[in-house]
Amino acid sequence: MSTKDMLRVLVVDDMSTSRGLIIQALEWMGIASIDHCADGRTALQKLAATPAHMVISDYNMPEMDGLQLLQTLRGNTQFARTGFILITGTADPAVIDRGRQLGMNNFLKKPFSPTALRACIERVVGPL
Repeated sequence: MSTKDMLRVLVVDDMSTSRGLIIQALEWMGIASIDHCADGRTALQKLAATPAHMVISDYNMPEMDGLQLLQTLRGNTQFARTGFILITGTADPAVIDRGRQLGMNNFLKKPFSPTALRACIERVVGPL
């Protein structure tokens, strides 16, 4: 069984259009186990109910941004090893540095192509 057949991904983005584009790209890659939600708090609830191998999260979200979600995940032993990719419209070096300090596995700048997302994921999990 290939990595893409086993990989469970949770997409977190407050913008439904962005969520849709990410999900479309994941489906194009052949990843079948995809869940999604619009905010960090719901993401934590979903992960508690059904753990995922990887979280792909937008940075700029209300209430709990992507880095706050990452920090919460890394602070919980149940989720500390969950892969985390941050997607951001501005690749602000301070945001990226903070993400790295918190244990982010990779990041991607918006807008992105499905091929760029695939390469970003493969740098975390290996060939799909």
